[in-house]
Amino acid sequence: MSSYSYVKCVWAFYLLSSWVPTLWFAQGADPYLPVKAVNLGNWLVTEGWMKPSLFAGIPNQDLLDGTQVQFMSTKLQKYLCAENGGGTDVVANRTSPSGWETFRLWRINESTFNLRVFNKQFFGLENQGKGNKVVAVLNSPGNSETFQIVRKNDDGNRVRIKASNGLFLQAKPGLVTADYGGSGWDDNNPSVFQMKIVRTLQGEYQITNGYGPDRAPQVMQDHWNAYITNEDFRFLSSNGLNAVRIPVGWWIASDPTPPKPFVGGSLKALDNAFTWAQNNGMKIIVDLHAVQGSQNGNDHSGTRDGFQEWGDSNIQDTVAVIDFLAARYANNPSLAAIELMNEPLAPGVTLNDLKKYYKAGYDAVRKHTSNAYVILSNRLGPADSKELLDFARGLNRVVIDVHYYSLFSDMFNNMNVQQNIDFINNQRASDLSAVTTSNGPLSFVGEWTAEWAISGASKEDYQRFAKAQINVYGRATFGWAYWAYRCAQNHWSLKWMIENVYINLSSS
Repeated sequence: MSSYSYVKCVWAFYLLSSWVPTLWFAQGADPYLPVKAVNLGNWLVTEGWMKPSLFAGIPNQDLLDGTQVQFMSTKLQKYLCAENGGGTDVVANRTSPSGWETFRLWRINESTFNLRVFNKQFFGLENQGKGNKVVAVLNSPGNSETFQIVRKNDDGNRVRIKASNGLFLQAKPGLVTADYGGSGWDDNNPSVFQMKIVRTLQGEYQITNGYGPDRAPQVMQDHWNAYITNEDFRFLSSNGLNAVRIPVGWWIASDPTPPKPFVGGSLKALDNAFTWAQNNGMKIIVDLHAVQGSQNGNDHSGTRDGFQEWGDSNIQDTVAVIDFLAARYANNPSLAAIELMNEPLAPGVTLNDLKKYYKAGYDAVRKHTSNAYVILSNRLGPADSKELLDFARGLNRVVIDVHYYSLFSDMFNNMNVQQNIDFINNQRASDLSAVTTSNGPLSFVGEWTAEWAISGASKEDYQRFAKAQINVYGRATFGWAYWAYRCAQNHWSLKWMIENVYINLSSS
């Protein structure tokens, strides 16, 4: 080639590279992009709704950590209430229940609990157990904040509550005291309450604390061994998928002896996943799904009681988990990305705290690898979907993760089949376009599913709905991940959807 021809080629390449968006080269350097992935949900971070039978062996399984309960005195026909939401007396004078009349359980064993009130104090006996009046003033529980819930044999929601002094709570006009020594279950007994369960949680904390230290290790090990295997990776690879997103909890960094009640073994399972991915030519996205303090209050965040408490004081510990994961897997050829946090919820997680954490987490990953992508999850709740774009432009090989469900909002309740499909083709396409830029981070639809709020939909309806989402979310520059691989509810299970020919990815 002459020097003149060489110069022309170089100049032509320069012109081409200046015209084609930088993003094209980022993708071209990684032939596995955009990924077609699936979430391995309910494997290393438990979500009970996906496999309810996991909880079947727990005694009093409806009274796990975080269960929200209300108590109505059968004699007074009034509800127990933490006056002012906490910080003062517990009374029994409300005719209808709301937040102040709702208490969150911390389970000690199958019948013994602490009860946390609206403002996060605990039920207890006054003067740290020296009195018998019931108050809610302490921010951490001790013996005087520990109560036994005694259930009537033939009616589990008819209860009596025994305090640490050995006596039962009784409702009186204006106050509640722990000084009743009688027995019986009739309506006129001041120690009898009708208990209403308002909400339950079924996450990792609930299952491990529910089974307890003697049984939980084996229950969880059996689950991890059977739920996902090399055969599942082989199935995914042979059906057109090239990656998995694996939710993990913060306790994995302390394996094999994580803080109680969590149990060891999930790290070995994650190690296995990397081996299976390499065996089957797949990539892994490690997703820190549950962070200490809970970023959204949902059971899949590892929360004990549903309060969202992650914030600035948790950043250092959360970064340490990311550092641990990056150090362990940075040189593994199957690592595609590390996601710093799943679904932080606004306004509880502030944008300032989130950016501070994301920058520190990004730096932790970059200490160990310049190649792995770093994924930043958008906030749920009242937040701008584009709020991280400018921040992310200053970072290298980063991805914005958005989650799109045609559920969890009243707006979907009255849509028919075609309206749901049109919503994907129009609104979701617009939403995705807004976070997909040529000079910024890649975009990733990290969770979506073919389930919807339609009753009696036909197989063809599901096929059309799934295909519309695959077509639209296929425009995400990093790719997409279906929620989930296995699930007791069929349309949430990509394995079931593929086996029953609702979804065909091999030809898409």
